[in-house]
Amino acid sequence: MATGMPYGLQAMLKEGHSYFAGINEAVLKNIEACRGLARITRTSMGPAGSNKLLVNHLGKLSVTSDASTILREVEVSHPAAKLMVHAANAQDAEVGDGANFVITLSGELIGNAEALLLDGLTAAEIVEGYEKAGEKCIAVLESLVVEGSDKFDARDVEQVTWRIQSAVSSKQYGYSDFLCKQIAEACVAVCPENPKSFNVDNVRVVKLPGGGSLDSLVVRGIVLQSTPQGNILRVKDAKVAVYSQGLDSGNTETKGTTLFRSAAELEAYSNDEEALLEKTVAAIAQTGVKLVVSGGSIGEMALHYFQRYKMMVLKIGSKFELRRFCRVSGASAISKFQAPTVDQIGFVQSCAVEEIGGAKVTRVEQSDALSSVCSIVIRGAAENSLDEIERCVDDGVNAYKVLCQDPRVVLSNGGVENELAKQVRAFGNQLHGLDQHSVSAYADALDAIPKLLAENACQEDTNEVSSSPSVPASGADAATGDVADASPASPTQMQEGGVYDLYRTKHRGIKHATEAALAVLSVDQIIMSKPAGGPQPPKRG
Repeated sequence: MATGMPYGLQAMLKEGHSYFAGINEAVLKNIEACRGLARITRTSMGPAGSNKLLVNHLGKLSVTSDASTILREVEVSHPAAKLMVHAANAQDAEVGDGANFVITLSGELIGNAEALLLDGLTAAEIVEGYEKAGEKCIAVLESLVVEGSDKFDARDVEQVTWRIQSAVSSKQYGYSDFLCKQIAEACVAVCPENPKSFNVDNVRVVKLPGGGSLDSLVVRGIVLQSTPQGNILRVKDAKVAVYSQGLDSGNTETKGTTLFRSAAELEAYSNDEEALLEKTVAAIAQTGVKLVVSGGSIGEMALHYFQRYKMMVLKIGSKFELRRFCRVSGASAISKFQAPTVDQIGFVQSCAVEEIGGAKVTRVEQSDALSSVCSIVIRGAAENSLDEIERCVDDGVNAYKVLCQDPRVVLSNGGVENELAKQVRAFGNQLHGLDQHSVSAYADALDAIPKLLAENACQEDTNEVSSSPSVPASGADAATGDVADASPASPTQMQEGGVYDLYRTKHRGIKHATEAALAVLSVDQIIMSKPAGGPQPPKRG
């Protein structure tokens, strides 16, 4: 055998690869990376959580406590920590809330496994115990559903308001009551006959700087951050024609040359072109259309004739915004500049230019019976506050979608986690094998959630919060965690003024957190190929 030749794994993989194996190199390193990721987001958990100031690779500044935004902006590169990020992204895609819960719980589960590994347990034994504890946790969670919460009217604004309170107050505490009512009104306004088919895209968010959060308003329709073409700025009870192309005189599909032998021929050609354009606009006016919307440019001559026939002209450059306008008005987009048919014509109750906070916008409103899109115009003093309110509204709208599918709720503020930890720990004490140690570690991870909420709220005595599963719902303040004098109540009883989490949020959060922890702990080797070549981003500093 020739000397100097690579052998073993080095001979199998390309040059530049990285290989880690064993407890010290792979497992413990993965645990440390996952714990580091959880430490980033844990202080942002709850309504009293801290904000993070993030600067991405493009220099964009963000100030937020939203875990999904934090994970997206920090650009996690460690392969094991990425598994936790994927779990949080799956939670955000399915439920729209609870990403921080997934990261925190999975980080605690993975961190607690480190002590078990050092005590001599194998990763396979820890995984087996975690699987049993996760199944028990899901079974117990089903029994902690608040009685009567399955009775839900998706068109009752009051019911929707208090059920989405937890998702909204975690990001905008103090304004949650106002924002919850705004979100509930917008969602109920566009709720279809079958609430389970509710589409979150039907609730739009328009950000207008200036004013404060309490100046936000709900519009039954859409708000365009552009003004009409021409001098007609207001129409009411108007028929609508929508064109996906520009509005101007027609052009030939292929290039050609026109030869004019005299000025009279040029004048006749121009007059014929203008006459044809006027004929088209007149045909549109004869259908009763008062509002014309174009997805492309609008020629000066065409605009002149639209003004002559008293028609308002709007230009919408975004094809997505044009589709939403079609949903609002009920019109069909026409690909050719011609008079619309009866089936292609839409209707809007009003379309007018308004000034909000110094900015001129076009407000398109529809009657309640015909409204399929609703807009929430949010106001704020700074761009960062507008972005945070937008994320808060998105969470509230996603919470409404979840409610339409599964309206059940459980107690919030750590009450459910306390009860789950108690019953999972009792389940572990009944086991006789090594599984009981990992089951107990799973219960400790659940106990860390209410303690973390209390720490973020600057409450000194965390034992007071974790002593009873009923206290947080009946006598704890959502922002400070301070416990008031209140008689203990059943964790499955509806309390007046209580704060609740959606059952689906907890259920999917526990599932995703457990799966992420099992995936990380099941890894005993890491094999990384050489990074692909190409230009590297400039180094900062």
